[in-house]
Amino acid sequence: MSELKNLKVVWMTLALPVLSAISGAIYFGYDAIKRFEIVEADNAAYASTMVSLSEKDDVFSSRVQALEQAILDNDVRGLAPKLSEISTQMETILAQQNDLLDLRSKVEKAETITDGLGDKLDKYSIEIEDLWEAFDEAVKNPLQ
Repeated sequence: MSELKNLKVVWMTLALPVLSAISGAIYFGYDAIKRFEIVEADNAAYASTMVSLSEKDDVFSSRVQALEQAILDNDVRGLAPKLSEISTQMETILAQQNDLLDLRSKVEKAETITDGLGDKLDKYSIEIEDLWEAFDEAVKNPLQ
């Protein structure tokens, strides 16, 4: 019997590591399969996200192409020289406007000066005519 006990002990000694290795392999396999399933689920989600992004990319690409076409149609690159030319013309117009405002103020001053001259010139021309008439009369009748 002692041999039977020893045999059981040997079998237990041999079976325990084998069973432990088998259970470890089963656990490792189960864990690997679960991780693989998680990776597959993540890949499926990633694939659906990529499809969605691809659709958005198509929309984005068409918008970019539309913008590029609009830029080419409107000659945006040619705007800088035109804007520079317009800026120069605007500066010239502003300088001329300042000159015109100065002239306007001078004209207004001249008008205020000449407004009173009209009445004085009428008065002087009447006096000059009277003097000429008196001179003409004096020439006709020198003794009177």
